[in-house]
Amino acid sequence: EARRQRRLLLVVVCVALLLDNMLYMVIVPIIPDYIAAMRGGGSTAGPSAPAGGNGSGGGNRSLLPARYPPATGGNEDVQIGVLFASKAMLQLLVNPLSGTLIDRVGYEVPLLAGLAVMFLSTATFAFAENYATLFAARSLQGLGSAFADTAGIALIADRYAEEPARSRALGTALACISFGSLAAPPFGGVLYEFAGKRVPFLVLACVCLLDGLLLLALAPPGATGARANMPVGTPIHRLMVDPYIAVVAGALATCNIPLAFLEPTIANWMKDSMGASEWEVGLTWLPAFFPHVLGVYVTVRLAAAYPHLQWFYGALGMAIIGASSCLVPACRNFGQVIIPLCGICFGIALVDTALLPTLAFLVDVRHVSVYGSVYAIADISYSVAYALGPIVAGQIVHTMGFAQLNLGMGLANVLYAPVLLFLKNVCQMKPSHSERNILLEEGPKGLYDTIKMEERKG
Repeated sequence: EARRQRRLLLVVVCVALLLDNMLYMVIVPIIPDYIAAMRGGGSTAGPSAPAGGNGSGGGNRSLLPARYPPATGGNEDVQIGVLFASKAMLQLLVNPLSGTLIDRVGYEVPLLAGLAVMFLSTATFAFAENYATLFAARSLQGLGSAFADTAGIALIADRYAEEPARSRALGTALACISFGSLAAPPFGGVLYEFAGKRVPFLVLACVCLLDGLLLLALAPPGATGARANMPVGTPIHRLMVDPYIAVVAGALATCNIPLAFLEPTIANWMKDSMGASEWEVGLTWLPAFFPHVLGVYVTVRLAAAYPHLQWFYGALGMAIIGASSCLVPACRNFGQVIIPLCGICFGIALVDTALLPTLAFLVDVRHVSVYGSVYAIADISYSVAYALGPIVAGQIVHTMGFAQLNLGMGLANVLYAPVLLFLKNVCQMKPSHSERNILLEEGPKGLYDTIKMEERKG
């Protein structure tokens, strides 16, 4: 029964992560109409035909990634950039608080609260009619993600405490994140074109509601009283100054910068440099889903066979990301662009799948086995990249050029890869020192601590 429950909880978390990333990207096809509406004083007629319109190529156009609007001045550029970055910015601000709260109240209640906020955000998106409402919905999504994403990943780490089951479970969650990000633009584009603006959001809202109800059935809030007998988690500020955790957090932020910075800039570059058609621009990232899933699978298998080489898998992934980033500006057609983008997503899969379980292991061996704050740090790392991307990337391309942006991101990843050597001896740490010392210094506080003390005496 316990095994089945943790599998169902894994399903709940995976659906929550899938929804969060689909909602993050599903607004992409709808943004051009809002740009047209802001230009025309409320009319959505313009270069991007609304749902049900007869404009030729409307279906392909609705698959386009977000682009800074051409020839409209800096103000609109800033508005669109801030809109796309607002989720990550709020997530960045809330994560320190959400991680601390999760450590105190457990994982299920914050996850449920995050799903509720995401449901509200999705419903707001469905009925938004102006920029201010869109901005509020996007920011609400960041608030929900700060709780749902962090609590969900921490819940997986807690329920799958043994390896290699933990790596497999986290790998499954990462595959759902990838699928949500890459499938959302076609999903949103098709439904938006043929069923209207509200339908994609209402579909996601219904799935979010069902996911929350399943979580309520599996872990009702009244059944979390056992949390009082678990140890108090290490404060997030102490985790942040742990050198091993800091190295992992830096790797997670650095490896996601190419993806975060390319998403808002590669569409315009493809149009200008190779005359890419709209369907090519719209499908640029879709093939990258398969190497990402392959990277997750390969890393999970290697980690099960050679767990002491987790640092090496992460370093190898960063080297692949760096080389692939440097190759992007050299591409001259759509087929060539797909290859380095697949390399970037494959490398990110190696880094994430190797280092996310390492964070849980570091907490086990150096702190107290409560995971809310450490995965809040991981979420902060991702949020830094995605908060800067939509705002900073366009300015860098404008002032320095697209090639220089990619070379800088590639060099950053290649130079950071050797830093992961610092993690080489992590797997040799014994998981008894810090937790044992804490228990001996403070004395048993409840059933969990007492059992741990008895196990060590035995």
